[in-house]
Amino acid sequence: MMRNMLSLVVGSLFVISTSLATAAEDIVDKAVAAGNFTTLVTAIKAAGLVDTLKGKGPFTVFAPTDDAFAKVPKADLDALLKDKEKLKSVLTYHVVPAKVLAKDVKAGDVPTVNGKPLKVTTNYGVKVNNAKVIATDVEASNGVIHAIDTVLFP
Repeated sequence: MMRNMLSLVVGSLFVISTSLATAAEDIVDKAVAAGNFTTLVTAIKAAGLVDTLKGKGPFTVFAPTDDAFAKVPKADLDALLKDKEKLKSVLTYHVVPAKVLAKDVKAGDVPTVNGKPLKVTTNYGVKVNNAKVIATDVEASNGVIHAIDTVLFP
């Protein structure tokens, strides 16, 4: 009985410490850890936005997956990655300056860090402009990530 209680306590401490470590990860750390946002992380680095997205926030990032970036013609993506100002404009168009969980999403125009609003619709699932939200509520210490299937252009 004592051994079972000790195992339970040790297991609980492991779960708590793992949860605390996970909660301390910011949006960039979460995107890296997810493994399906490698192009996005490369773009964030190329645009010089790492420190911003590791900042206090809160942010909601509608994050295009690697599959979403694969839809962009290679020549266009390569050109975008070389044009820091245009890249910043595109990436900040994916960022809302607030933490918005899936349960709080409402249809309408949503302001972005870029300054141009996103159009959110909630009929037959959530869409942001023409992109489908395919995964929600990847919580980070400074906000939340929602994965989308298409790169958004302002």
